[in-house]
Amino acid sequence: MPENATNNPELKSFVPYDIKDGEEYMNDGQLEHFRQILLKWKQELMEEVDRTVQHLQEDANNFADPADRATQEEEFSLELRTRDRERKLIKKINEALNDIDEGDYGYCESCGIEIGIRRLEARPTATLCVDCKTLAEIKERQIGG
Repeated sequence: MPENATNNPELKSFVPYDIKDGEEYMNDGQLEHFRQILLKWKQELMEEVDRTVQHLQEDANNFADPADRATQEEEFSLELRTRDRERKLIKKINEALNDIDEGDYGYCESCGIEIGIRRLEARPTATLCVDCKTLAEIKERQIGG
């Protein structure tokens, strides 16, 4: 398989969808393409969760030296924060898989237009088209800061 062309470092590799002229958007082939990307990504994340649990169990030492103990606790804290972000991502992946099942995948939840194959390959959990996402980010910056 070719190298990953998405913005998702977690998603190791995938084959880009070969768009054919005149092809209907979000046809069965495209939906299956994204279902497989999402399922593979979810599997990779779940395997990482399993590795973390195993690592935490194996490396949980009770160091006598407070500096060693603090270093280990900081390492564990960082891993747990990373796993929490991945847990939230798994939730988004599940929502995207549900959208595929419901026939809503690939369409902007704000304006209803097509999100686009390449954008979805870059961000398979995208729910907004580029324009609506840009607008949402501008509003967030104005409100947030």
